[in-house]
Amino acid sequence: MRQRLRQLGVTLGAMRPGPNNAITDVPGVWVGHATVIRDEPRVVRTGVTVIVPREGRIWGEYACAGFHALSGTGEMTGIHWITDSGFLTTPIALTNTHQVGLVRDTLVGLGSEQGWTQFSALPVVGETYDGWLNDLDAFALTAEHVREALDGAGPGPVAEGNVGGGTGMICHDFKGGIGTASRLVPVGAQGFTLGALVQANYGDRRTLRVDGVPEPPEGMSITHIDVVVRLVPKKG
Repeated sequence: MRQRLRQLGVTLGAMRPGPNNAITDVPGVWVGHATVIRDEPRVVRTGVTVIVPREGRIWGEYACAGFHALSGTGEMTGIHWITDSGFLTTPIALTNTHQVGLVRDTLVGLGSEQGWTQFSALPVVGETYDGWLNDLDAFALTAEHVREALDGAGPGPVAEGNVGGGTGMICHDFKGGIGTASRLVPVGAQGFTLGALVQANYGDRRTLRVDGVPEPPEGMSITHIDVVVRLVPKKG
Protein backbone atom coordinates (compact mmCIF):
# COMPACT_ATOMS: atom_id res chain seq x y z
CA MET A 1 0.00 0.00 0.00
CA ARG A 2 1.26 3.50 -0.85
CA GLN A 3 2.55 5.38 2.19
CA ARG A 4 0.84 8.49 3.48
CA LEU A 5 2.67 11.71 4.39
CA ARG A 6 2.84 10.95 8.11
CA GLN A 7 4.42 7.59 7.36
CA LEU A 8 7.10 9.48 5.43
CA GLY A 9 7.83 11.75 8.40
CA VAL A 10 5.83 14.78 7.26
CA THR A 11 3.53 16.06 10.03
CA LEU A 12 1.02 18.75 9.08
CA GLY A 13 -0.60 20.96 11.70
CA ALA A 14 -0.51 20.84 15.50
CA MET A 15 -3.57 18.72 16.35
CA ARG A 16 -3.51 14.94 16.58
CA PRO A 17 -5.26 12.91 13.87
CA GLY A 18 -7.85 10.28 14.61
CA PRO A 19 -6.93 6.58 14.46
CA ASN A 20 -7.35 6.39 10.67
CA ASN A 21 -6.58 10.06 9.91
CA ALA A 22 -9.73 9.93 7.78
CA ILE A 23 -13.24 11.31 7.64
CA THR A 24 -14.43 7.91 8.88
CA ASP A 25 -12.99 8.78 12.30
CA VAL A 26 -16.14 10.88 12.72
CA PRO A 27 -18.56 8.42 14.36
CA GLY A 28 -21.02 6.92 11.91
CA VAL A 29 -19.44 8.27 8.71
CA TRP A 30 -18.75 5.71 5.99
CA VAL A 31 -17.00 6.06 2.61
CA GLY A 32 -17.26 3.89 -0.50
CA HIS A 33 -15.80 4.00 -4.01
CA ALA A 34 -16.44 2.53 -7.44
CA THR A 35 -13.61 2.94 -9.96
CA VAL A 36 -13.84 2.54 -13.74
CA ILE A 37 -10.57 2.16 -15.70
CA ARG A 38 -10.29 0.85 -19.24
CA ASP A 39 -8.61 1.69 -22.55
CA GLU A 40 -11.03 0.18 -25.09
CA PRO A 41 -13.16 1.07 -26.92
CA ARG A 42 -12.57 4.51 -25.35
CA VAL A 43 -10.16 5.72 -22.68
CA VAL A 44 -11.94 5.77 -19.32
CA ARG A 45 -10.52 6.95 -16.00
CA THR A 46 -13.46 7.85 -13.77
CA GLY A 47 -15.65 6.70 -10.91
CA VAL A 48 -17.89 7.69 -8.03
CA THR A 49 -17.23 8.20 -4.31
CA VAL A 50 -19.95 8.26 -1.66
CA ILE A 51 -19.89 9.67 1.87
CA VAL A 52 -22.58 8.00 3.95
CA PRO A 53 -23.35 9.56 7.38
CA ARG A 54 -25.23 7.89 10.23
CA GLU A 55 -24.00 4.42 9.17
CA GLY A 56 -26.47 4.58 6.30
CA ARG A 57 -29.42 5.84 8.33
CA ILE A 58 -29.07 9.36 6.91
CA TRP A 59 -32.23 8.86 4.81
CA GLY A 60 -34.31 8.94 7.97
CA GLU A 61 -31.96 10.45 10.58
CA TYR A 62 -31.06 13.78 9.04
CA ALA A 63 -27.84 15.66 9.78
CA CYS A 64 -27.38 19.41 10.12
CA ALA A 65 -25.54 20.67 7.05
CA GLY A 66 -24.21 23.70 5.24
CA PHE A 67 -22.09 24.43 2.20
CA HIS A 68 -19.71 27.05 0.88
CA ALA A 69 -18.74 27.74 -2.72
CA LEU A 70 -15.26 29.31 -2.97
CA SER A 71 -14.83 29.59 -6.74
CA GLY A 72 -15.03 27.64 -9.96
CA THR A 73 -17.93 26.15 -11.88
CA GLY A 74 -18.45 23.04 -9.75
CA GLU A 75 -22.01 21.77 -9.95
CA MET A 76 -23.62 20.38 -6.80
CA THR A 77 -27.21 19.19 -6.59
CA GLY A 78 -29.38 19.43 -3.50
CA ILE A 79 -27.86 22.62 -2.09
CA HIS A 80 -31.07 24.65 -2.27
CA TRP A 81 -32.69 22.20 0.13
CA ILE A 82 -29.70 22.49 2.47
CA THR A 83 -29.99 26.28 2.34
CA ASP A 84 -33.71 26.18 3.07
CA SER A 85 -33.86 23.41 5.68
CA GLY A 86 -30.33 23.17 7.07
CA PHE A 87 -30.42 19.39 6.73
CA LEU A 88 -28.61 16.70 4.76
CA THR A 89 -31.06 13.87 4.01
CA THR A 90 -29.08 11.53 1.70
CA PRO A 91 -25.55 10.27 1.17
CA ILE A 92 -23.16 12.67 -0.59
CA ALA A 93 -21.67 11.56 -3.91
CA LEU A 94 -18.72 12.85 -5.98
CA THR A 95 -18.22 12.03 -9.65
CA ASN A 96 -17.28 13.52 -13.02
CA THR A 97 -18.88 16.54 -14.66
CA HIS A 98 -21.04 14.73 -17.22
CA GLN A 99 -22.51 12.12 -14.88
CA VAL A 100 -23.87 14.15 -11.98
CA GLY A 101 -27.37 13.52 -13.31
CA LEU A 102 -26.96 9.75 -13.47
CA VAL A 103 -25.61 9.56 -9.93
CA ARG A 104 -28.32 11.83 -8.61
CA ASP A 105 -31.10 9.87 -10.34
CA THR A 106 -29.67 6.57 -9.12
CA LEU A 107 -29.72 7.78 -5.51
CA VAL A 108 -33.31 8.97 -5.92
CA GLY A 109 -34.28 5.59 -7.40
CA LEU A 110 -32.56 3.64 -4.64
CA GLY A 111 -34.24 5.73 -1.96
CA SER A 112 -37.64 4.97 -3.45
CA GLU A 113 -36.91 1.33 -4.28
CA GLN A 114 -35.57 0.49 -0.81
CA GLY A 115 -38.18 2.52 1.06
CA TRP A 116 -35.52 4.82 2.52
CA THR A 117 -37.14 8.06 1.32
CA GLN A 118 -39.73 9.49 3.69
CA PHE A 119 -41.19 12.13 1.36
CA SER A 120 -38.93 13.05 -1.55
CA ALA A 121 -35.20 12.91 -2.18
CA LEU A 122 -32.89 15.75 -3.18
CA PRO A 123 -29.44 14.07 -3.10
CA VAL A 124 -26.22 16.03 -2.84
CA VAL A 125 -23.99 15.14 -5.81
CA GLY A 126 -20.90 17.17 -6.68
CA GLU A 127 -18.66 17.07 -9.73
CA THR A 128 -15.10 17.72 -10.76
CA TYR A 129 -13.78 17.72 -14.32
CA ASP A 130 -11.71 14.70 -15.33
CA GLY A 131 -11.78 15.35 -19.09
CA TRP A 132 -7.99 15.49 -19.50
CA LEU A 133 -7.58 11.84 -18.48
CA ASN A 134 -11.09 10.50 -19.07
CA ASP A 135 -13.34 10.52 -22.14
CA LEU A 136 -16.30 12.32 -20.60
CA ASP A 137 -18.52 11.53 -23.56
CA ALA A 138 -18.03 7.80 -23.10
CA PHE A 139 -20.51 8.04 -20.17
CA ALA A 140 -18.80 5.01 -18.66
CA LEU A 141 -20.38 5.29 -15.22
CA THR A 142 -23.60 3.31 -14.71
CA ALA A 143 -26.19 2.95 -11.97
CA GLU A 144 -24.47 -0.29 -10.97
CA HIS A 145 -21.30 1.62 -10.14
CA VAL A 146 -23.26 3.90 -7.81
CA ARG A 147 -24.76 0.84 -6.13
CA GLU A 148 -21.28 -0.69 -5.86
CA ALA A 149 -19.95 2.40 -4.08
CA LEU A 150 -22.88 2.40 -1.65
CA ASP A 151 -22.67 -1.33 -1.01
CA GLY A 152 -18.93 -1.02 -0.34
CA ALA A 153 -19.22 1.99 1.97
CA GLY A 154 -17.99 1.36 5.47
CA PRO A 155 -15.93 2.62 8.42
CA GLY A 156 -12.18 2.38 8.93
CA PRO A 157 -9.32 3.26 6.55
CA VAL A 158 -10.34 5.03 3.34
CA ALA A 159 -8.79 4.19 -0.03
CA GLU A 160 -7.06 7.30 -1.38
CA GLY A 161 -5.54 8.51 -4.61
CA ASN A 162 -6.59 7.04 -7.93
CA VAL A 163 -9.97 5.70 -6.80
CA GLY A 164 -13.66 6.51 -7.12
CA GLY A 165 -14.49 10.04 -8.17
CA GLY A 166 -10.79 10.91 -7.87
CA THR A 167 -9.69 8.52 -10.63
CA GLY A 168 -9.33 11.17 -13.33
CA MET A 169 -8.14 14.08 -11.19
CA ILE A 170 -5.08 16.30 -11.77
CA CYS A 171 -3.76 18.47 -8.92
CA HIS A 172 -0.98 21.07 -9.28
CA ASP A 173 0.06 19.34 -12.54
CA PHE A 174 0.58 16.06 -10.67
CA LYS A 175 -1.82 13.14 -10.53
CA GLY A 176 -4.63 14.12 -8.17
CA GLY A 177 -7.36 12.05 -6.58
CA ILE A 178 -9.13 11.40 -3.30
CA GLY A 179 -7.58 12.43 0.02
CA THR A 180 -8.87 12.39 3.56
CA ALA A 181 -7.82 13.40 7.08
CA SER A 182 -9.13 13.95 10.60
CA ARG A 183 -8.16 15.93 13.67
CA LEU A 184 -9.08 15.53 17.33
CA VAL A 185 -10.27 18.94 18.53
CA PRO A 186 -10.43 19.66 22.29
CA VAL A 187 -13.17 22.08 23.33
CA GLY A 188 -13.18 22.68 27.05
CA ALA A 189 -13.60 19.36 28.82
CA GLN A 190 -15.00 17.76 25.66
CA GLY A 191 -13.38 16.50 22.50
CA PHE A 192 -14.64 16.39 18.94
CA THR A 193 -13.45 14.75 15.73
CA LEU A 194 -13.25 16.90 12.61
CA GLY A 195 -13.02 14.97 9.34
CA ALA A 196 -12.48 15.98 5.72
CA LEU A 197 -12.55 14.25 2.36
CA VAL A 198 -11.16 16.07 -0.68
CA GLN A 199 -11.48 15.25 -4.37
CA ALA A 200 -8.37 17.17 -5.42
CA ASN A 201 -8.51 18.62 -8.95
CA TYR A 202 -7.04 22.12 -9.04
CA GLY A 203 -3.93 24.31 -9.16
CA ASP A 204 -0.78 25.02 -11.15
CA ARG A 205 2.55 23.55 -10.10
CA ARG A 206 3.88 27.02 -9.20
CA THR A 207 1.21 27.35 -6.49
CA LEU A 208 1.92 23.98 -4.85
CA ARG A 209 2.77 24.10 -1.14
CA VAL A 210 3.45 21.18 1.18
CA ASP A 211 3.29 22.35 4.81
CA GLY A 212 4.04 25.84 3.54
CA VAL A 213 7.05 24.77 1.44
CA PRO A 214 6.85 25.93 -2.22
CA GLU A 215 6.93 23.69 -5.26
CA PRO A 216 10.05 21.57 -5.90
CA PRO A 217 12.46 22.85 -8.57
CA GLU A 218 11.75 21.88 -12.17
CA GLY A 219 12.77 18.30 -12.77
CA MET A 220 12.68 17.29 -9.09
CA SER A 221 10.34 14.36 -8.49
CA ILE A 222 7.48 14.60 -6.02
CA THR A 223 9.23 12.13 -3.72
CA HIS A 224 11.89 14.75 -3.00
CA ILE A 225 9.32 17.00 -1.32
CA ASP A 226 9.61 14.81 1.76
CA VAL A 227 13.29 15.72 2.13
CA VAL A 228 12.63 19.42 1.58
CA VAL A 229 9.85 19.56 4.18
CA ARG A 230 11.71 17.73 6.92
CA LEU A 231 14.71 20.07 6.64
CA VAL A 232 12.60 23.17 7.31
CA PRO A 233 12.66 24.12 11.05
CA LYS A 234 9.29 24.15 12.77
CA LYS A 235 7.85 27.64 13.26
CA GLY A 236 8.05 28.86 16.88
